[in-house]
Amino acid sequence: MTISDVVKILEGSLVEGDAMSDRAVGLPVASDLMSDVLLVDADDILLLTSLASDQSIRTAHIVGAMGVVVHDSKPLPSTMSEVARQLKIPLVSSPLSKYESCVRLHAALAAEGGV
Repeated sequence: MTISDVVKILEGSLVEGDAMSDRAVGLPVASDLMSDVLLVDADDILLLTSLASDQSIRTAHIVGAMGVVVHDSKPLPSTMSEVARQLKIPLVSSPLSKYESCVRLHAALAAEGGV
């Protein structure tokens, strides 16, 4: 599953990043506590959060995340998009709740044989 697949599955929009990127989702991680995300030891995580701030992007960069999804159609500050662009982290905005996103991503990964 790539970032373009994530956008479709989560009915979202790609705010920043390359829709044609073929970097695959390794593990979806849902958290609003960036200190918890820093403890995740996995490759190519997809960070699912409701925290619409630059800190989400910076944390994603530190852990080597392949992308960030902000939920509940929260307004994103322009600085968040700018940081995502600078750090080359795809940023997606989704109208869905984190819970619904987790359910949909789990189903999609299971269908691919990844879960």
